[in-house]
Amino acid sequence: MLNPPDKRKSPQLYLLAILFALLPLSLAAQSGATGKLAPMPLFADPVFDGAADPVVIWNKQEKKWFMFYTNRRATDATATGVTWVHGTRIGIAESVDGGATWAYRDTANITYRSDAGYTHWAPEVIEHNGLYHMYLTYVPGVFADCNHPRQIVHLTSTDLLTWDYQSTLPLVNDKVIDACVYRLPNGSWRMWYNNERDGKSIYYADSQDLYQWQDKGKAVAAHGEGPKVFRWKGKYWMVIDLWKGLGIYSSDDLLTWQAQEERLLEHPGKGKDDQAIGGHPDVVISGDRAYLFYFTHPGRSKAAPAPEESVAAKRSVIQVTELHYTDGQLTCDRDTPTYVHLKKPKPPRQARTR
Repeated sequence: MLNPPDKRKSPQLYLLAILFALLPLSLAAQSGATGKLAPMPLFADPVFDGAADPVVIWNKQEKKWFMFYTNRRATDATATGVTWVHGTRIGIAESVDGGATWAYRDTANITYRSDAGYTHWAPEVIEHNGLYHMYLTYVPGVFADCNHPRQIVHLTSTDLLTWDYQSTLPLVNDKVIDACVYRLPNGSWRMWYNNERDGKSIYYADSQDLYQWQDKGKAVAAHGEGPKVFRWKGKYWMVIDLWKGLGIYSSDDLLTWQAQEERLLEHPGKGKDDQAIGGHPDVVISGDRAYLFYFTHPGRSKAAPAPEESVAAKRSVIQVTELHYTDGQLTCDRDTPTYVHLKKPKPPRQARTR
């Protein structure tokens, strides 16, 4: 850190240094934001530099925030075809300052693997009655193309580090990815996921206990991936990665969904590693604020795209921005400084029974 100028020798420079130091606090006060200024990028994986598909959850035991993410092998120079997005393990980052800064922790110890190799993608992680549940996209091997099965498997953990296999979910077919699980008002559970064999449509399934699932068919008229469902500002929302920005859908009953005209993160930002479309997000509600965690491929900016097979084109990082609710619509400004303050979650209210 640079030492401030000596105020006795240069009072003008000293005053300027003080003003620059207070500028972030002034911007936060003007916007009404509280918390710590998040860096850009928010997090880059130190192993393969391929962090994507984030999901953020409070670790009750360690009293800190965990972020799980797909870790593509962006820097693996030996990878051919799309093998660099296969053979991956789920990465874990942790935050001790309310989600503003993140440090690499480890990879998730997932004991379920096939003899032919394995690929772990897009974890969904929730907590219920003291037990953590992960719904993980599992590919049984490492492949040079995308013409292979994918399944969603159910894992459980008591510490968010070691995960035990419970089952492979009996969903619509053998090529499904990107689970999102949300508790319904009656106490049961609903999962949304991507059915790749139906043009990458969003389907859903229901469960009474998080273990036994019944497929229900198509959920929304959209083709995309990485659905995320949450409740905020008196509505249910679904965010879907449409590969041209994030599609926003709202609902009053979690069955009928209305599309919002404006997509989020469609236009490039100006911040470091944020000059490409945003993809596959998580949303964390904290008090009356909502934070959108997403990933970008910095080397795929429209202004200066990197060569297709280069490390620069493959690498990906996690970013964060704050959501806002205006005239019934969700908005965000990825270029506005984001002050993050994730509060310790309150115990959930008792769900209504049937």
